[in-house]
Amino acid sequence: MALVTRFHLLIFGVTLAIAGVIVFRVPADFAFPAHWSGSGADWTWPRDGAIAVAPAVQLALLAGFFVLGRLLTPGHLERTRHVLDAGLTLLLAMALACQMALLLLGIGADLDLFRIIAFGLAVVLLGLGAVLFEAERHTYGGLRLPWPIAGDRAWRRVHRGSGVASALAGLGLAGLAWTDPGPGLIVLAMALVLAALPLLAGLLTLALDRRSQ
Repeated sequence: MALVTRFHLLIFGVTLAIAGVIVFRVPADFAFPAHWSGSGADWTWPRDGAIAVAPAVQLALLAGFFVLGRLLTPGHLERTRHVLDAGLTLLLAMALACQMALLLLGIGADLDLFRIIAFGLAVVLLGLGAVLFEAERHTYGGLRLPWPIAGDRAWRRVHRGSGVASALAGLGLAGLAWTDPGPGLIVLAMALVLAALPLLAGLLTLALDRRSQ
């Protein structure tokens, strides 16, 4: 069974639909403010370039997870599906929410959806950090990596290190959203966090595996 489902394609379709609404509702020469300097914006996003980012990111995610689903063995796919499906859904939904935030900015709405998304992700990261830090090793729990974690001691260290990193990232993201430097830095921070945490977990696993040899 493939990792990419009709629900994931629906999220992608809604993101494209929002881009179409922006094209019709927001002037072509409109620039979205991305960073605030005093009372004005010193960094802006051109309309057409800005609304193309979320669909492009989603398309890359869908393609990547489709290929991953083909590469995994049926047994490995079934053991990791609950994690991969949730991860793909979260990433696609965040891109969709950012696209909606652009629409709200373009029509002059007061609701700052970018900051709401950042606060929401911060809460998720704090909860994830607590879960990873206290996780007990068993077949379906904890991090799901392409390679095994050698030994109970290494497993515990990887999860506690990842848990602390996740919690710190959540606190940092919440602080950034609170100070409101502008949507640009908030989006970059969210992307960095989502890319860095899995990479950190993988590097910790490989480092501890080498130390145990």
